[in-house]
Amino acid sequence: MSDVTTNPDHDCPLCPRLVAFRNTYREISPDWFNGPVPNFGSRDARLLIIGLAPGLQGAHRTGRPFTGDYAGDLLYKSLIKFGFAKGTYQAHPKDGLQLVDCLITNAVRCVPPQNKPTPAEISQCRPFLIGVMHKMPRLSHILVLGRVAHESFLRACGQALKAHPFSHGARHQLEQWILHDSYHCSRYNTQTGVLTTEMFEAVIGTIRSELDAK
Repeated sequence: MSDVTTNPDHDCPLCPRLVAFRNTYREISPDWFNGPVPNFGSRDARLLIIGLAPGLQGAHRTGRPFTGDYAGDLLYKSLIKFGFAKGTYQAHPKDGLQLVDCLITNAVRCVPPQNKPTPAEISQCRPFLIGVMHKMPRLSHILVLGRVAHESFLRACGQALKAHPFSHGARHQLEQWILHDSYHCSRYNTQTGVLTTEMFEAVIGTIRSELDAK
């Protein structure tokens, strides 16, 4: 049975538009995962990474966050480089890749049409994010990938958005945790030069240095 505080049920009914979209793909591609994507990693980790939502050809298909699309290529390569993952990323959930001191989740667990969840859908899914945050006893650093994840996390913490504006590379000291911002590692952002490998690795490297110093 799913852990209802940190992972929605495979047939979660909370967002009608997302349910309809999910059911369409259960008919089109019945061999896909086609459900709310669960967290990946250990709750004992000190680093929580929060993405936007599952990609249609990525996690919605494979059932593991950032697995099977371009965003995963950059994310997992960087995590391996800085010791937050071990093994070889091969874009499928049986590749044996393991996270180290790191857990990955999404602000929205179901794939949204055109990769654009509505504000209501983001809010509806936030209790699962809150559940994750409060069931990670050693959590100290959070990396958010994009503005949506940034704002959803701050709302989950009860923090004012104006007090912590999103900016790539920004570091926000909160009461309990340290929040790090990065542009999302999407194909669009990398192909247009909004986010380079060097920019992304700089953020991961900063987190690595801070955790190593503890």
